[in-house]
Amino acid sequence: MKYLSALILAGCTAAGFTASAAPIDWSKLPPAATNTDVTFTKDILPLFKASCVRCHGEKKPRAQLRLDTLEGVLQGTDDGPVVKAGDSAHSQLVKAISQLDPKSAMPPKRKPRPGGPGGPGGPGGPPPQAEGQPATGGPIGGPPGGEGQGGQRPRNFGPPAKPLTAEEVGLVRAWIDQGAK
Repeated sequence: MKYLSALILAGCTAAGFTASAAPIDWSKLPPAATNTDVTFTKDILPLFKASCVRCHGEKKPRAQLRLDTLEGVLQGTDDGPVVKAGDSAHSQLVKAISQLDPKSAMPPKRKPRPGGPGGPGGPGGPPPQAEGQPATGGPIGGPPGGEGQGGQRPRNFGPPAKPLTAEEVGLVRAWIDQGAK
């Protein structure tokens, strides 16, 4: 029996190594918008401020990518540029914001953790429910919205970053295709 278990485990492990994820169909990228004269400051920066700059701004930009300035976007990361001016379909930025590939999707989807952000009793999640208390706040869970004890907000407060819509991704594509200026 011990040998059978080892054989099954080895077979499952080998199968896991040979199986691969389905390739991403990049033809499903939202089409570039038809807007003309799209500029970073007027059209793109407001989108990035709403969805990206919290993590890719001036203070500790993740992956050393700054999306709060045109220079930062064009510089890219330590691994290289994220924008290929004139070719949005091959720009890493567009691939990330399109969210077609869950591994590179930006913003990443938050995973709820029990007692953590988004989990029961955690910041941003439903407050714990005590017997006789309503599930929408009250003295046990505190006010809705995830504030901690004493009115203190948790360190990573605020709603999660919202993904760009297909229309917004299309506008970013138009900006890149028009030269990323």
